[in-house]
Amino acid sequence: MLKRLSLAATVLAAATAPAAAHLDPLEHGSLMAGVSHPLFGLDHILAMVAVGLWASQIARAERNANALWAVPAAFVGTMALGFLAALAGMNLPFVEPAILASVIGLGLLVSLAVKLPVPVSAAVVGIFALFHGFAHGGELGSAGALQFGIGFVAATALLHAVGIGLGLGISRFAPAVTRLAGAVTALLGLSLVFG
Repeated sequence: MLKRLSLAATVLAAATAPAAAHLDPLEHGSLMAGVSHPLFGLDHILAMVAVGLWASQIARAERNANALWAVPAAFVGTMALGFLAALAGMNLPFVEPAILASVIGLGLLVSLAVKLPVPVSAAVVGIFALFHGFAHGGELGSAGALQFGIGFVAATALLHAVGIGLGLGISRFAPAVTRLAGAVTALLGLSLVFG
């Protein structure tokens, strides 16, 4: 019983901690800063893994393995465009609220096992990705942008692969667990709104 309470307290503490991915821009500019950036923010981790989970659900439901690469690739590609747009000095309103909405929205898509055609699913994640990429570029400035960009793209792809692996593995034995993971993602995203 004590172990369960300790685990629950740890999960709640993590859920209410502010996202720590947004580092001092002076510390950015290296490949490793780019790699570490998505790995240290709960909002980033939840959204990226949820993309992979949803891609695996779509691939299974549609019997279309293309979803396994097309949906995450749409996210990564559009995220890179958002990054470049921020570096170019373009303006995009509501970046942080859109990122939080992406965590909640992607969690809900997974929890409800929403089945959309692959191109539509790719467009949905692409919209969310634009804001994630813009946030990365907006924080960075111009120093070391290429190295940082390569790093965060690689880390994002890795998190998508984790989600796909989890989704494919879980769906063989207990598809409802994937949906539960989506619900938890949405709830944690909601906690970030009020955290």
